Amino acid sequence: MARRLRWSEEASDDLEEIAAYIARDSRMYAASFVRRIREVARSLMKMWERGRVVPEYQDPAVREIIVGNYRLVYRIAPEEIGIVAVIHGARQMPMR
Repeated sequence: MARRLRWSEEASDDLEEIAAYIARDSRMYAASFVRRIREVARSLMKMWERGRVVPEYQDPAVREIIVGNYRLVYRIAPEEIGIVAVIHGARQMPMR
């Protein structure tokens, strides 16, 4: 059974900021990146346990999928998948 997908305000802001940064060089690549992140996020509605547990948290409900150079971090709840953050792999994970 599929779960609902919910983006936190912080994760939406992360994605918007990353897209704006990429768009300075290529609007086409920025749009492609956003599409890819959204596709991966939507796929979690049915396959929510496919990501690895985030090493910094060691909580089985908090997982991530690597998309290019970015970490798509999400939390598994009984009825929804909450997208928590989109962060560059070289940056330190915020304690949200």
